[in-house]
Amino acid sequence: MTDSLGFLISDIARLMRRRFDERARSLGTTRAQWRTLKLLERNQGSNQGALADLLEIEPITMGRMIDRLEEAGLVERRRDPADRRVWRIHLTEAAQPVLLELREIADELFDDVLAGLNAADRSRLHQLLAAVHSNLTANDIKEAANG
Repeated sequence: MTDSLGFLISDIARLMRRRFDERARSLGTTRAQWRTLKLLERNQGSNQGALADLLEIEPITMGRMIDRLEEAGLVERRRDPADRRVWRIHLTEAAQPVLLELREIADELFDDVLAGLNAADRSRLHQLLAAVHSNLTANDIKEAANG
């Protein structure tokens, strides 16, 4: 069961990423850009290194992503008042409608993915996945405390 469950979870995630990318392409954006914008929405004013850590990517990759988002007018770099070497990343007003459109794409995707599941099934699936996530997060915290 472990192999088939792991494969199923991985394959679902892969297929959902592919479908999202197909749909988001119409806006001229990518899933990676959406993830960056969503993360920045929750962590306004973070620096490039912190964002890279949260996305589990290399800082240079994060820098290129921020460059592209800045060129598109969706983010801006601001100097950190406490340390002039550090740049803080902020969303611009232009990012808000893009985030809304991407949220709509994601919501439509989830509606398609969960087609055939009633509200109770959807709720139960969410509860079960949240429990799995909690178990993984708790393990990360334990490992960090012990390591």
